[in-house]
Amino acid sequence: MADTVELPSRLAILPFRNKVLLPGAIIRIRCTSHSSVTLVEQELWQKEEKGLIGILPVRDDAEGSSIGTMINPGGGSDSGERSLKFLVGTTDAQKSDAKDQQEVHWHSRGVAARALHLSRGVEKPSGRVTYVVVLEGLSRFNVQELGKRGPYSVARITSLEMTKGELEQVEHDPDFVALSRQFKTTAMELVSVLEQKQKTGGRTKVLLETVPIHKLADIFVASFEMSFEEQLSMLDSVDLKVRLSKATELVDRHLQSIRVAEKITQKVEGQLSKSQKEYLLRQQMRAIKEELGDNDDDEDDVAALERKMQAAGMPSNIWKHAQRELRRLKKMQPQQPGYNSSRVYLELLADLPWEKASEEHELDLKAAKERLDSDHYGLAKVKQRIIEYLAVRKLKPDARGPVLCFVGPPGVGKTSLASSIAAALGRKFVRLSLGGVKDEADIRGHRRTYIGSMPGRLIDGLKRVGVCNPVMLLDEIDKTGSDVRGDPASALLEVLDPEQNKSFNDQYPIIYLNVPYDLSKVVFVATANRVQPIPPPLLDRMELIELPGYTQEEKLKIAMRHLIPRVLDQHGLTSEFLKIPEAMVKNIIQRYTREAGVRSLERNLAAVARAAAVMVAEHEQTLPVSKDVQKLASPLLNGRMAEGGEVEMEVIPMGENDHEIGSTFQSPSTLVVDETMLEKILGPPRFDDSEAADRVASAGVSVGLVWTTFGGEVQFVEATSMVGKGELHLTGQLGDVIKESAQLALTWVRARASDFKLALAGDMNVLDGRDIHIHFPAGAVPKDGPSAGVTLVTALVSLFSQKRVRADTAMTGEMTLRGLVLPVGGIKDKILAAHRYGIKRVILPQRNSKDLVEVPAAVLSSLEVILAKRMEDVLENAFEGGCPWRNHSKL
Repeated sequence: MADTVELPSRLAILPFRNKVLLPGAIIRIRCTSHSSVTLVEQELWQKEEKGLIGILPVRDDAEGSSIGTMINPGGGSDSGERSLKFLVGTTDAQKSDAKDQQEVHWHSRGVAARALHLSRGVEKPSGRVTYVVVLEGLSRFNVQELGKRGPYSVARITSLEMTKGELEQVEHDPDFVALSRQFKTTAMELVSVLEQKQKTGGRTKVLLETVPIHKLADIFVASFEMSFEEQLSMLDSVDLKVRLSKATELVDRHLQSIRVAEKITQKVEGQLSKSQKEYLLRQQMRAIKEELGDNDDDEDDVAALERKMQAAGMPSNIWKHAQRELRRLKKMQPQQPGYNSSRVYLELLADLPWEKASEEHELDLKAAKERLDSDHYGLAKVKQRIIEYLAVRKLKPDARGPVLCFVGPPGVGKTSLASSIAAALGRKFVRLSLGGVKDEADIRGHRRTYIGSMPGRLIDGLKRVGVCNPVMLLDEIDKTGSDVRGDPASALLEVLDPEQNKSFNDQYPIIYLNVPYDLSKVVFVATANRVQPIPPPLLDRMELIELPGYTQEEKLKIAMRHLIPRVLDQHGLTSEFLKIPEAMVKNIIQRYTREAGVRSLERNLAAVARAAAVMVAEHEQTLPVSKDVQKLASPLLNGRMAEGGEVEMEVIPMGENDHEIGSTFQSPSTLVVDETMLEKILGPPRFDDSEAADRVASAGVSVGLVWTTFGGEVQFVEATSMVGKGELHLTGQLGDVIKESAQLALTWVRARASDFKLALAGDMNVLDGRDIHIHFPAGAVPKDGPSAGVTLVTALVSLFSQKRVRADTAMTGEMTLRGLVLPVGGIKDKILAAHRYGIKRVILPQRNSKDLVEVPAAVLSSLEVILAKRMEDVLENAFEGGCPWRNHSKL
């Protein structure tokens, strides 16, 4: 134990907020604030001899009133108020702001402490210096006056320790001797209990015999959990008899709490041993029954199954069927073939949520709208329809509303919208993937006569979710097929019809029991990529909500708000390690992805995050600096943390050697993605805005807009002629509809050849001695549909007139044999595709003008939309300088 030291008249003060350091206690703290770092730097680090500082408790002022900046209260007495009030934690600029000012009480008594160990660290990349300090409390002092020395406080103090003569006088006091004997007796009991419990040696008993009694009281009490008021009371106990009395009370209280805990533990262990004894007897009983051939475990299981069925809350008519099946099961032997099938069936009936439902909270439309806005960017029309759906549910909870079906390309947020509906309604969410389902039994269930029969996906989903009113998502409803095993879409007709699903029968139980299950409480939501494959009767039972692709601006917002934080979290990174600027995200969108959704964008961001994770893991470095002031020689009975008024500290576990005390501060520098790094990770750009100009560099090529499962796309049509017999060749894996559109386009061009001056007067056969070859590039992708008519005609007119089509113009629309332009579908997706490709002009059928309302205003403002009623209008705007027939052209 450290000897009593002579205190200087002034000490630098380190404030401890709501904590007390007692003499003899040892703590370790980390100092990071400017004031505490400056104090340690000037008072401890730069001094070679043993440095002393003062530890002064501070308390937050609950009243909030402020008085003066310094008070000299004098010495005071044990029973008086010992605190100094003044404002801390403010600068001159902050004093005008009342919210930044905080009033604290500085206790007038503290403890002088010396540094046993110092460790200095530098945080990267900020370069901030921090210190780890191990302090030992030495002796009490009283504050006479409190002032400032730079950023930290300094106090004029007087020692409160007794002189040697005074100490000898007190030691001969009979009351003090009695208190000492009582304290040592209680402390010895506590040490004995702890050593017996922890199987430790007798080092603490030696401490009781060697350390002076007045120091021993502080050391013992410092190792207990106490309130701040009790700690202050112990600090203020300058009188040795008062100190010993309080210490004896605290030690005795701690001893009693340990004994109560031991009594409870013994009681619990007794109960456990009783349970173990019962378990052993049951195991012996089971072995005896097996030897006698009298094993009734199956009977126990059947009884447990019956209790489970009784608690399931089945309707009365279904409970009668279940009881009949249970009686059959009890009469069967486990070795019989139908035993397992019957038992699994009854377990299903017991597991189904007949009455258990999610407790719906009061529907808050405003909160639901905020949830939709936070989870999904854009999609204003879709969100509005969902809010309308929820509003109807709020006014009429039992309303049989329409089944919402979200239709759109992959990666636009269809599934997450269904999840948001479940969250808004406060219901559980279950997803059924119908992609590739061709067997009707997957929906209805198999017959129990089959080996390996199972319930249908709907009943299985309800069993998994455990409630009868979930939000059930029928995912990829357009990808169900039909074959000899039945048509799943037909089974879904019954599920999605609100007039029929009240008594929907899953065929798994219907064969023997004819048990209906009520699906009217389930909220069904469906998703699909395309409308065409869905059978019309099934389509009639759903309300279609189309989700088009996102614009580049929307993708940028989605990436910054949702994708980048999610990708960083998935790869163990934060924004401190990796920063992807908006310009680089825009670069990825424009030059590496041209999809309608954002999945490819997320994959590219994940590739950048993976590369950054490798760099961070490889280049992690630390800069430890340590300085030993004095070897740790004192007993460490307490390593708790103390918090100061202005000091930013955190608890550091005490180590057994000096190396653990020297802490390291690690923080790799932030990695900012630039264009060079992007190209190194993702490779050369895949797209550029000059593609259309390069493809339309010669006559006979036109730019069309098509709709695919993945959203809108730009499709080039190439036409050429050669010596031949007047035949038409078509390539590019085309369907029947698009082949007929090509025949129609060629017929119309031949019929108008002389009007357009594509042939000599009187010569109507523009194909005399020539073959025409029309090709749709990307031949591996099947193409079909009625929206390429105007594009084919434009390509043929360009070929015959030898005039190039404008590279900045794309078109879509079908035509009649008389040249009338007909409307087509997917206008919004097609316009968004043209915007992604950098197209500036779009030619649309005039009757599609009503569809422009759905196109975002930002996209429309960047495009010139031309509405055409006849093919002549299309040709007039597709070529530079107007119609090509204005200039006579020969083949």
